[in-house]
Amino acid sequence: MINKKVKSVEEALQGIENGMTLMLGGFGLCGIPENSIAELVQKETRDLTCISNNAGVDDFGLGLLLQKKQIKKMISSYVGENAEFERQMLSGELEVDLIPQGTLAERCRAAQAGIPAFFTPAGYGTEVAEGKEVREFNGKMHIMEHAFKADFAIIKAWKGDTAGNLIFKGTARNFNPAMAGAAKITVAEVEELVEAGTLDPNQIHIPGILVQRIFQGEKYEKRIEQRTVRIR
Repeated sequence: MINKKVKSVEEALQGIENGMTLMLGGFGLCGIPENSIAELVQKETRDLTCISNNAGVDDFGLGLLLQKKQIKKMISSYVGENAEFERQMLSGELEVDLIPQGTLAERCRAAQAGIPAFFTPAGYGTEVAEGKEVREFNGKMHIMEHAFKADFAIIKAWKGDTAGNLIFKGTARNFNPAMAGAAKITVAEVEELVEAGTLDPNQIHIPGILVQRIFQGEKYEKRIEQRTVRIR
């Protein structure tokens, strides 16, 4: 029986070194690998290139790595909630590659599928297209984008089994599925880890073939990025 379970987050992130490129799942603060990010902060791994839809907020998510200057380059789509990110970018301390959100997702999915590059109309005629190959398809101009090359993909799921099969819950099914299998090693942290064969096969979103290591996380805060309430 295939068993990809590791005992701890420390064991799950073994092999991550300074200067590596990491994919990190999540959208805003939804579905982020909280335990793994905390471990990266603890390990003080530096000069990282991080591929993520956004950079968390100042005191949570990837914002914790930014606070300690552990990220050298950020490849992302949206960064509007993080003042420290803005400060480092404008001061030149942080290299930033801003990518249209759909292109970011497809560059992850292409890596997952083993497709080296693809053409998209998004970004044509803007700074995004600078230095990229351009072709016309059906009368519309497209630019060529390359699949990402990452050392580790670190994702978070609601439930998983020891064979690496994953189920995501609600909107946490965002960038996590596209990043699974899109790097040399995929690490999945889950809220609940069960024995292989326990999950309903019809409910599985990501098959275990795309995951190398899985562990059960703990003490999830699941913060809401911006909480808005009505006056009663």
